[in-house]
Amino acid sequence: MVIKTDPCAFTEMKIYPGRGSRFAARDGKVHFFISSKAKSLFLQRIKPVKLTWTQASRRFNKKTKVVDLQKKRTKKTTRVQKAIVGMSLDEIKRKINEDTKVRDQNLEATKK
Repeated sequence: MVIKTDPCAFTEMKIYPGRGSRFAARDGKVHFFISSKAKSLFLQRIKPVKLTWTQASRRFNKKTKVVDLQKKRTKKTTRVQKAIVGMSLDEIKRKINEDTKVRDQNLEATKK
């Protein structure tokens, strides 16, 4: 059976069903608190990083390991060459690979 737990807005500890309290702020955001102590400190605008017993403090002082979420790797797009009307794919590849000297010679030959 899976039990739905919510994190405390101040301490980031798990709040199990039937525990903690909710606080609705003026802006409409709902905050979950594990205890009245956490709620009181939140309302006093005391930063959780300053208190050694909070998860934020432990993370800030490198006491707990932060799980790095790696970016999802995307497949590199592959270029697909298609033949153009009036020119086959082999001719296009040949023109791409030929040197400028050969190209100039072909141009002069067509001019003559």
